[in-house]
Amino acid sequence: MQLRCCLWRGPATMDSAEFRRRGKEMVDFVADYLEGIEGRQVYPDVEPGYLRPLIPTTAPEEPDMFEDIISDVEKIIMPGVTHWHSPFFFAYFPSANSYPALLADILCGAIGCIGFSWAASPACTELETVMMDWLGKMLKLPEAFLAGQVGEGGGVIQGSASEATLVALLAARTKVTRRLQAASPGLTQGAIMEKLVAYSSDQAHSSVERAGLIGGVKLKAIPSDGKFAMRASALQEALERDKAEGLIPFFVVATLGTTSCCSFDNLLEVGPICNKEDMWLHIDAAYAGSSFICPEFRHLLNGVEFADSFNFNPHKWLLVNFDCSAMWVKKRTDLIGAFKLDPLYLKHNHQDSGLITDYRHWQLPLGRRFRSLKMWFVFRMYGVKGLQAYIRKHVRLAHEFERLVQQDPRFEICTEVTLGLVCFRLKGSNRLNEELLERINSAKKIHLVPCHLRDKFVLRFAICARTVESAHVQLAWKHVAQLATSLLATPRD
Repeated sequence: MQLRCCLWRGPATMDSAEFRRRGKEMVDFVADYLEGIEGRQVYPDVEPGYLRPLIPTTAPEEPDMFEDIISDVEKIIMPGVTHWHSPFFFAYFPSANSYPALLADILCGAIGCIGFSWAASPACTELETVMMDWLGKMLKLPEAFLAGQVGEGGGVIQGSASEATLVALLAARTKVTRRLQAASPGLTQGAIMEKLVAYSSDQAHSSVERAGLIGGVKLKAIPSDGKFAMRASALQEALERDKAEGLIPFFVVATLGTTSCCSFDNLLEVGPICNKEDMWLHIDAAYAGSSFICPEFRHLLNGVEFADSFNFNPHKWLLVNFDCSAMWVKKRTDLIGAFKLDPLYLKHNHQDSGLITDYRHWQLPLGRRFRSLKMWFVFRMYGVKGLQAYIRKHVRLAHEFERLVQQDPRFEICTEVTLGLVCFRLKGSNRLNEELLERINSAKKIHLVPCHLRDKFVLRFAICARTVESAHVQLAWKHVAQLATSLLATPRD
């Protein structure tokens, strides 16, 4: 029976014809925004609470016009935007962006599947499995991490590196608890939990500490060496001390490319200890991992063969926009065993076939978007060589900034520049450098954030934008140097 116009459809605010027209307008708006972003002030001139007085206190009873909404984007939203893709944005780490990824996200939204299982949308599951194998091969990961046709490992797209670390910790906690209870059936989960202890470098991201808090386990920071790396001797000393106190070491996070200064924990030393002590080793390479697709940087991943899980963010530096955090495990049953719940309404006929996986068992949420489309579009439209060229360009620009700093005797480089991050400071007190950063960010011509390296306040200069060029780096340095001259000429108490 054909449904006719008697079926009420609600207010027709946008039909397919208008969507085509507005969609083209939106693509033009986005393209114009990205093409003209260099002309926008990188950091906004607003105060907390600026937005609420600019919009009504309740949603409209009747539909607004699309033209009015777009007008409000420019009048209300853009004044409060920090322009992460500006070539004058040098803060934090890159947030990836590319036209192929944006197009893929449109398609993802249109398909709109909630890919918690193979049956929920077979292509969503299978493309993710294949894309994670593609990416794993680009990184030259050991075969054990790939799903392939019959592999025990495999990859999954998480929302963030923070999620990946938490998922790995919870899987490790479940694995060690079951192992100890199998050996001593009288042991309660509570008795085990209170003795579990995890480890990371004192340079690890704060999300590692948060994972310990959520997971309900002790997390201890291992003192890093002079190059801000975790080494075997310091880890071994902590293990022996904790085992002597009756604690149970079970989980280690090694960081490749720390947030503060892009330092690298020594996997070739730490990995064998973790294997010997039967501790889960998780590698967090959130930023640096993208660079490992380049042969000249692949050695930074040496030792990954000792790991149980490995994670990095293509949404930082591989032109795949947020969110897309790639995580691999050697044994996917370790994840599935920790998170698997199978209510009848989620079951399907193929779930035990061994040919597919249901990604709801690999993550914290149930639902998931068709995120692998972004990877598929980007990998095909750039190719491996195009992605490698992009990484290399950013590294060259970082070294260019490093040379500019080195030519000015008033400044010092604080750590080795390995990839796209330069840590530098004025020679002098922390307060002097705090004042310099205040002047830089108050001027709003470029945007930087700081870090602490031991007792030193340090400025971080990260190459971020897809469109950044040598001219932007030169202008940024000229601006920093001029502000430093003004600062040093100011009488001081």
